[in-house]
Amino acid sequence: MATKRKVIITCAVTGAIHTPSMSPHLPVTPEEIAEAAVGAAEAGAAIVHLHARNPETGEPDQTPEAFAKFLPVIKQRTNCVVNLTTGGAPTMSIEERVRPAATFRPEVASLNLGSMNFGLFGMLDRFKDLKHEWERSYLANKDIIFRNTFGQIEYILTTCAGNDTRFEFECYDTAHLYNLKYFFDRGLVKAPLFIQTVFGLQGGIGAHPEDVMHMKRTADRLFGDNYRWSVLGAGRNQLPIAAMAAAMGGNVRVGLEDSLWAGPGKYATSNAEQVRLARQIIEGLGLEIASPDEAREILSLKGGDRVGF
Repeated sequence: MATKRKVIITCAVTGAIHTPSMSPHLPVTPEEIAEAAVGAAEAGAAIVHLHARNPETGEPDQTPEAFAKFLPVIKQRTNCVVNLTTGGAPTMSIEERVRPAATFRPEVASLNLGSMNFGLFGMLDRFKDLKHEWERSYLANKDIIFRNTFGQIEYILTTCAGNDTRFEFECYDTAHLYNLKYFFDRGLVKAPLFIQTVFGLQGGIGAHPEDVMHMKRTADRLFGDNYRWSVLGAGRNQLPIAAMAAAMGGNVRVGLEDSLWAGPGKYATSNAEQVRLARQIIEGLGLEIASPDEAREILSLKGGDRVGF
């Protein structure tokens, strides 16, 4: 009997896009972030992707001290792969953004592969009752350029080079795949590449099935067998794109960083709920989810015993 393909579920539990007033279920405090990560792992996520926040205001916080409040708890309570952001928030410097990954030496860190316009202002049409003043000014800004220059990308790669940290390469448009090819051809990144194609954010590629196909075809042409594909669909696109990618041989990312919803007009009450919905899709296709150790093998990770937390 043929061995079933294993699908890696990543869960991004809080992020830096959604603000606390948008959902009562968005994790903000260190305790909430830890519980969300543990719950996602128990539901079937092999990887948890982590940001930190100010526990009082919910603002993104990229200090290592903020991450230190929940990383040991997650490691003690789960075997999941921990993926730390180097994206932080678009308002942060590159030096701020890389510090948690440089400090804690995780198995995986995210890495954005190109600069882009970054528009969150559309959310103000849906979320008008905001508790914190920073939320309104943050969301309303139409002049955000999320800077990820070649020099900044190389800075992150070289800063983390001695840690054996591998990367979740976040590609928001076709050009980002070509940027990754530049670094791959020069030996600054190595196979298997873990490529996360991102769909439906204002400023990046759209979320039409043809957009998904185009990104997959481009990655296939550029990287052949040297990469593992995963998808991230923003907002209501999360589960339809997850289903499409799983059927096409890909892995999936869900979580409250990317979408607050569990269905039309229905808030997801937890990250674990979204993981369970993705798992139903995957298993309904006759596939199996990957365990954390299987994900480590698929992505050639160094192991949870070699991190710095």
